[in-house]
Amino acid sequence: MQIAIVGAGDCSPEEYEAAEIAGYLIAGNHETLVCGGLGGVMEAACKGAKEAGGTTVGILPGTGGENPYLDVVIRTGLGHARNALVVGSADAVIAIGGKFGTLSEIALALKMKKAVFGVGTWKIDGVFPCATPEEAVLMAVRASRLSR
Repeated sequence: MQIAIVGAGDCSPEEYEAAEIAGYLIAGNHETLVCGGLGGVMEAACKGAKEAGGTTVGILPGTGGENPYLDVVIRTGLGHARNALVVGSADAVIAIGGKFGTLSEIALALKMKKAVFGVGTWKIDGVFPCATPEEAVLMAVRASRLSR
């Protein structure tokens, strides 16, 4: 199963910590982490996943600038259109914080009928709000396994 973590490339220390915890727990549940491959929330999630021995996939908007914690780097040259590939590759999505790019990923995920769990992110119908990254991962793992 694959779980996407989406969030801003420039995030707060609290969002970074939440993403790192979520990445660690995703890997601990033997799930593959998919993200946009850049810094901020994406880097933190990958860092956490690597600390737990997990596999990380980054789908980049351009042809470089990837974070150092990626196992698989997909260089698309698609700009923001790559957001559809990030969420389309996932069985469930976790949004942590985020700005308009995250909003677009949430919207695309909901349009694709993916389960979306949010930690301190946009309050939108269809996004299940979670108080902690632990809760978000628990729910996302459950949803990803039910999606197949």
